[in-house]
Amino acid sequence: MVESQEDPDMSDSASGCTEPRTAVTEAEVEALVSGICFKTGPPRTLGVEVEWLVHELRDPRLPVTPERLEAAYAALRTVPLRSALTVEPGGQLELSSPPAASLMECIGTVSADLDAVRAVLAGDGLRLTGLGHDPWRLPRRFLRERRYDALETCLARGGPAGRHMMCASASVQVCLDAGHEEPGPLGHGRRWWLAHQLGAVLVAAFANSPLASGRPTGWLSTRQLMWTRIGPGRAGAPPLNGDPRAAWARHALDAPVMCVRRDDGPWDVPEGLSFREWIRTRLPRPPTKADLDYHLTTLFPPVRPRGHLELRMIDAQPGDDGWIVPAAVTAALFDDPEAAETAYRAVKPLAERAGPRPAPHNPLWTGAARTGLADPELHEAAVTCFAAALEALPRLGATDEVVAAVAEFRERHVLKGRCPADDLLDRLRAPDPSPSGSRATGGSPTAHGKDIRT
Repeated sequence: MVESQEDPDMSDSASGCTEPRTAVTEAEVEALVSGICFKTGPPRTLGVEVEWLVHELRDPRLPVTPERLEAAYAALRTVPLRSALTVEPGGQLELSSPPAASLMECIGTVSADLDAVRAVLAGDGLRLTGLGHDPWRLPRRFLRERRYDALETCLARGGPAGRHMMCASASVQVCLDAGHEEPGPLGHGRRWWLAHQLGAVLVAAFANSPLASGRPTGWLSTRQLMWTRIGPGRAGAPPLNGDPRAAWARHALDAPVMCVRRDDGPWDVPEGLSFREWIRTRLPRPPTKADLDYHLTTLFPPVRPRGHLELRMIDAQPGDDGWIVPAAVTAALFDDPEAAETAYRAVKPLAERAGPRPAPHNPLWTGAARTGLADPELHEAAVTCFAAALEALPRLGATDEVVAAVAEFRERHVLKGRCPADDLLDRLRAPDPSPSGSRATGGSPTAHGKDIRT
């Protein structure tokens, strides 16, 4: 069951540093990870975490000072919301829904909260922009906290991709229950496998970040490109062979430690120290359960098990309500048994192409991020999956408006082998008649800017 959508990634807390430090063993870690990260049961709830870039309302290419962002976010903290509102390292905003008993409950809650957030931001001359990667501005840190100091130091050892991920990216993350213990279309083993194969189709269909520094990068999802440039220990999935619990526990043990927290001063950022090695060496101090809990929040695979499954591969979408389409499609393909079986059969041939390397560092995922649905195999799978989702959505209680929005996205993009990034590139190449240049921003009204929530 989805317990909470609030993302602990945003915490600078040193929780656990001052409590009694009882060292954990490798066996205890394996048991804890298995119990914490895969809580099985019937799929009953879902949620979303929607991230947004925050831009100048008049012209999104203009810089927004940290002082303006801080003032706007101070005003937002006074607004009553049902979703948890957090700020990302580069100043992006994230709304994390509470667990919802239905797709429409989730959509209704987040849509109302987004309306309230937009009203406050508009009063400060700011707006939310749905793009997977900022197309103009260089990545810059807005938050100055010890967690992000440590994360930036850690990721910078591998190049600039980590800073782009932290400060210039935004996504639609869909959270689903882990599934039944027993096998079948809704079993946790099937859902774990499906998330990693269908994930490439979702990357391709919803790619929406083809630009950086004002120019095309050659990738339709530049956001996903940045993830592929971060090491597999930090941003990769575990191997899909065998039991998901055991595989994730091994992955967590062998993943590099981002930091060793302390009560005062900067946190230590060890190089090349896995959690398993930390347990064995007990240096610079023995790791505790609190350290394990924190370590798990510093791993960013495309599918993260947190008691539920958090699908992290979808770019932020254009329009006020564009996020609803990937949320609805994903929920339908996982939580409707018939659609889940159809999706499984559609993506099964893609597994051979993925090869032995886990996502997102394999040919299937990199191809999806680079070329989107121009890839014939991904296009074929997407057409089948969207058809299955459209059939399933009424069974999940989706309104006619939501079904129509998914159908429109299918007609406009999927059937034509296109994605939102293709629209952005078309606008970039076309003459721009508007005074503000908003046609090339990805923030102008689209087919998904209309109200599809009720």
